[in-house]
Amino acid sequence: QAWIGGIRAGLVASCGNHVKASCCWIAFNAEAAGVLGIVPLECEDGGKRTVSQLCCHSDVVTDFDFSPFDQLLLATGSADETVKLWRLPKSGQDVPGSAGLTLGPLGGPVDMLQFHPTADGVLASGTGKRVTIWDVGQQQPLTALEAHGDQLQSLAWKRDGCLLGTSCKDKKLRIFDPRASPAASQVLSFPG
Repeated sequence: QAWIGGIRAGLVASCGNHVKASCCWIAFNAEAAGVLGIVPLECEDGGKRTVSQLCCHSDVVTDFDFSPFDQLLLATGSADETVKLWRLPKSGQDVPGSAGLTLGPLGGPVDMLQFHPTADGVLASGTGKRVTIWDVGQQQPLTALEAHGDQLQSLAWKRDGCLLGTSCKDKKLRIFDPRASPAASQVLSFPG
């Protein structure tokens, strides 16, 4: 029902998100490299929404995700080979000037991020041919999944969080149970 005007969105080539919303904020790739636009989901007193800039990384922001357990917690990944976690304010306050936590360097650009849907503080990151599952509270990896045959293209948690699926440029879909083994429990090949 409402429009947000004056947004200068970037044209970023990535496997990740270009816009994402929590219950409080909308985040999107901005025109400048390393910057996300942040705008409140609800405007106060029927006023105009103000678009803020979150200066996240020294290179292009390739993906970002809000925690399903904390709508003010935003994870960002970048071509600068790091993952950063940001504590956003409640609507109407200034965005933070620095990340609350930085993970990395990860040995390559972070192509994709996704919080676990049922376990608070668990985050999957995809970099090159690797997926790492992080415990962000402990600031360390829980596991690194078996390397893929080529560049990762996507990753997704099953809704109950017990499995993780990945797709890859080698035209294979891999299913992992990260709690049981870092090896894929199932590999499906696509013709082509």
